Amino acid sequence: MVSQGCRPIGSPLIVTAAESNQIVELAGKPTLERLIDTLRSLDDSGRQLAQRGLQVGVVIDESRPDFGQGDFRVRDLLGIDQENGAIAIGDVIPVGTTVQFHLRDAGSADEDLRRLLEPGTLSAGGRPEDALLFTCNGRGRGLFGAPDHDISVLEQTHPEIAVASFFCAGEIGPVGGRNVLHGFTASTAVFTPEPLADESTTRPGK
Repeated sequence: MVSQGCRPIGSPLIVTAAESNQIVELAGKPTLERLIDTLRSLDDSGRQLAQRGLQVGVVIDESRPDFGQGDFRVRDLLGIDQENGAIAIGDVIPVGTTVQFHLRDAGSADEDLRRLLEPGTLSAGGRPEDALLFTCNGRGRGLFGAPDHDISVLEQTHPEIAVASFFCAGEIGPVGGRNVLHGFTASTAVFTPEPLADESTTRPGK
């Protein structure tokens, strides 16, 4: 499971012009104009978060009727071209892709991680016994203001699980059923007991 720690802002928009990793137009208007409109719709606290935590979410499954948190692979906003209104992100985006601006903040990251660690979600594949936690080195004290946030939450919510963890500069995990490269995530591999094989399949000659 992957906790990206972002929340969408504004509305999903279709890329109508793009070049490599530059999104030139969204829904027929320069991307910068769409971004400014989105930022104007935020309150003061949201605008402050956007100054240091603005991201772009790229829809994973375009066939869904609507999109929410967890339906995007989140990418860094790398730069803005004020002449043509394009923005550059850390991915190659073809025309026709649906994207939405996101905010990354400690509150969203904490809420997202705790949602994924709810007992019914974590044990969906069986009773968890062990876990490996891969945490981005951009989280921790720099994001939460205190060390060891991610592993502390895992240990608090599931003290019965043995956990090994380390920091990463890029994590790989599934979002929308696809494994992709992430940044600023807490990606966790959870291990459950292997089901016993059917006896008929283990007899000699079977």
